[in-house]
Amino acid sequence: MDWVVLFCAGLFGGVLNSVAGGGSFITFPALLWFGLPPITANATNTFAACAGYISGAWGFRRDITSQPSKVISIAIFSLLGGALGAWLLLNVSESLFVEAIPWLLLFATLLFLLGEKVRAIANIIASSSVSSKSVATVALTLCLVLVSAYGGFFNAGLGVIVLSYLVIAGFSDIHQMNGLKLLISTCVSLSAIALFLWQGAINWQAGSVVLLGTITGGYLAATVSRSLSQRTVKRFVALSSLCMTCYFFVDVYAV
Repeated sequence: MDWVVLFCAGLFGGVLNSVAGGGSFITFPALLWFGLPPITANATNTFAACAGYISGAWGFRRDITSQPSKVISIAIFSLLGGALGAWLLLNVSESLFVEAIPWLLLFATLLFLLGEKVRAIANIIASSSVSSKSVATVALTLCLVLVSAYGGFFNAGLGVIVLSYLVIAGFSDIHQMNGLKLLISTCVSLSAIALFLWQGAINWQAGSVVLLGTITGGYLAATVSRSLSQRTVKRFVALSSLCMTCYFFVDVYAV
């Protein structure tokens, strides 16, 4: 029964990721429910989500490679940031990470709810004049590393943050942005998984079951997306993420 629940969580998470995003709000709590320690659950969730990122990035490969020089630098700094975030995760205490979970979920939930406004603000920042091109380049590079580090530390909400970064960086083609979002998520996950593998932080059995569910859910998403409006799916993700956030606040901080 445990494996069925994990597969269904992956299935549902895969559909959500393909249609509206937010699949980690389902898969991460499911891995905790399965009995995995929080850090192991987070590392395992990163592993389970990676296949979806890779397949999605491959689907957008023509859009991604339209600017090869930018793609190479984005990939390098995404790998670096993902490794930094994973290193931070592996070097915090279990108790500290448990206390951080509600706040991380709250942050990811707010980003999901306010994603359009965040991107609008980012667009204003991107269109404002910058006195020094070199300063802007350094600032954008640092921003990418920090965004990737967040993804290596905690995967939920990464997509919204990455899209906001891409707006600030001056990208406007939505297909290229979606492709680059998946490329960055892939690089972040791969570098994080490498460190998790080195530290033995991934539960491969549970992760593989969720992974299979995620792949299946992504495949079925095309059918689901035709029968459900994105607004309906986004409302469900928002409601479920708020419920999960409230649950973890009560679970961690209630006396």
